[in-house]
Amino acid sequence: MPTALITGATAGIGAAFARRLAADGFALVLVARDAQRLAESAETLKLRYGTAVETLPADLATDEGLELVEQRIRDGIDLLVNNAGFGHRTAFLETPVADEVAMLKVHCEAVLRLTLTAVPVLKARGRGGIINVASVAAFFNRGSYSASKAWVVNFSESVAAGVGSPRVRVMALCPGFVRTEFHARASMDMSGTPEFLWLDADDVARTAMRDLARGVRVSVPGALYKAIVAFGTLVPKSLQHAVNARLGRPE
Repeated sequence: MPTALITGATAGIGAAFARRLAADGFALVLVARDAQRLAESAETLKLRYGTAVETLPADLATDEGLELVEQRIRDGIDLLVNNAGFGHRTAFLETPVADEVAMLKVHCEAVLRLTLTAVPVLKARGRGGIINVASVAAFFNRGSYSASKAWVVNFSESVAAGVGSPRVRVMALCPGFVRTEFHARASMDMSGTPEFLWLDADDVARTAMRDLARGVRVSVPGALYKAIVAFGTLVPKSLQHAVNARLGRPE
């Protein structure tokens, strides 16, 4: 039975990946900070899908948490989903530097370290995949959040190009607005966001697994968001800033 390790696995896109992979016959290693919520998620998945589920409480904003997950990856996995992430409650210039550094630790350092730990494991097995969850924001200017996600996209493409094994695939996943706890946790007012812009987390996970199997290196779920990304470079920066302010928070 193949094994998938998912960070940020108890809610939103991470929980959707857990459901999708359990249904596909994967054993799961769920990583998140909240041990109680991890245990509840694991029990639900075991009962619904009859799969093996491990839990690994770890804070990826700390070296101790990263080391725990790195060691579990070395013990053997077939798929890594780097999904953990968060946004800030305040705009960049109003956010304490310690909070910004913590976000970079989770969005960038954790992705880098866990990816580089997983690649030799997967190459030794001769197969496997890594999905690094970024965002459509990576292609636009939305402060440090979008900058960190742009790094994830660039890094993932670079690793995919250099991995040197056709059966080991690395992909950046770039969803748009997804109905999860993400925006509420960051105290973002999303009431003005049109309904047609919202994606379903289960659809995002399904698209990601399909694109990974096809060898896609940057997956953008949804036809609308594909068009937004494709034409994003043609949009004047002034208009981008206006849209950013309308849909949640200015940079």
